Amino acid sequence: MTKEKVTEQESAEALGQEATEGQEVETPDTQEPKTEENEDAQWKDKYIRLHAEFDNFRKRNSRERIDLIKNANSDLISNLVTVLDDFDRAIKHNVENDDVEALREGFSLIHQKLFTYLETRGLEPLNALGETFDTDFHEALTQIPAADESQKGKVVDVIEKGYLLNGKILRYAKVVVGN
Repeated sequence: MTKEKVTEQESAEALGQEATEGQEVETPDTQEPKTEENEDAQWKDKYIRLHAEFDNFRKRNSRERIDLIKNANSDLISNLVTVLDDFDRAIKHNVENDDVEALREGFSLIHQKLFTYLETRGLEPLNALGETFDTDFHEALTQIPAADESQKGKVVDVIEKGYLLNGKILRYAKVVVGN
């Protein structure tokens, strides 16, 4: 509220009272509160819109990430399906043919095809047989007495091969260690 000198007619209209000329009358300061209210409303609206925009971004990003994870292996799966088709053909051919050597050769070719594809994707086998036992690459399933001193602490048998994927351990080699 500000104090102003106003005419009798203006003050009577503003306050709904009678006033004399030259008298100081309090009139409501309507300009300032409206500006502050408008500014507050504008900031609140900006805040709400920004919050909604960020929430939409977060939801969209989450959906895109889920879609990426779901479809990331589509290339891998499509190439593995061709190997599966090769196995189906080999099984069908095995029913019609009793040639063991041809069967071995067919499965060897399928194995080589699969292994070559996985190598292009960064897979490397761990060669553990005869190596010194290393817990960073091997998982000891059991220990057996070593035939001689040179086999102590060495891998004498590999139960399950280990693999590296792009230089990181994918699966530890399960081995038997000489003691």
